[in-house]
Amino acid sequence: MCIGGGGQAGLAAAVYAASEGLSTVIVEREAPGGQAGQSASIENYLGFPKGLTGSDLTHRAVAQAIRFGAEMVLARDVIGFQTRGLVHAVLLDGSGEIEARALIVATGVSYRRLEAAGLDELTGRGVYYGVTASEASQCQDDDVFVVGAANSAGQAALNLARFAKRVVLVVRAAKLTDTMSQYLVDRITSAPNIEVRYRSLVSACRGDGHLEALTLTDRDSGVNEELPSSWLFVFIGASPRTEWLGPDVVRDAKGFVVTGQDLLSTDYAQTWPLPRAPFALETSVPGVFAAGDVRLDSMKRVASAVGEGAMSVYLVHRYLATI
Repeated sequence: MCIGGGGQAGLAAAVYAASEGLSTVIVEREAPGGQAGQSASIENYLGFPKGLTGSDLTHRAVAQAIRFGAEMVLARDVIGFQTRGLVHAVLLDGSGEIEARALIVATGVSYRRLEAAGLDELTGRGVYYGVTASEASQCQDDDVFVVGAANSAGQAALNLARFAKRVVLVVRAAKLTDTMSQYLVDRITSAPNIEVRYRSLVSACRGDGHLEALTLTDRDSGVNEELPSSWLFVFIGASPRTEWLGPDVVRDAKGFVVTGQDLLSTDYAQTWPLPRAPFALETSVPGVFAAGDVRLDSMKRVASAVGEGAMSVYLVHRYLATI
């Protein structure tokens, strides 16, 4: 079995597949862990009441997968796949391929880019997508800005507030509760050094080799305000990495993979080729499954990604029993 992507869904699938005797290969174009692997604190993952870092969770999962015999192919990108009868050939960048009877797509998502004047030139120089523990510790006694309103932005704001003098959370909407878990909203609103700027956006950044100031625009009044800062962390959503799947694997308009019963809906009628119904996480290509953030209507949470990774292996066994 081949697993495309080494995030939490892919690692969970590898642990369960390898532990159950399936020959298992993970292909990951960067480092294992995905977005969750960069999180400084995951506080709502079952079994860790004090939380844990994304890197710690990733190291544990990688060690577990390897102990069960899973093979990891790192720094290689999956660029396509071909169905050859009952075998799926996963094509790698440069050259090479991996043949498997089942494929699990767990390639996750990539951060969306923030549209602001001067931002591209300062990316990596004070402007960052996501935040690591080392970057947070470098913000000691500084003013830090975080853009976003989902859980990842809230977790980043709370972690940065441990080091920064002030954290400003920039939110386009009028409230947080529609997009962020209540426990995070409560902690953010009660934190003395976190300020939430609602109905606002970052419209410009400037700096000579490193971020020095950014411009906040009020969405209602249109008033601009330039504020000094050396740190801007962006969490404005993400796009799925599915272009390599080609036309046979059905996706929605945003690129998320359609699976299971959704394939039988009116919107995707006639895309499922077999008399039997698709399994819950199965794509429009029998034997190809999707798990984690890459899947349409997934929860975008670490626990659900791990659960889908494990569930996909159960469904792979069911699929293999039909061929």
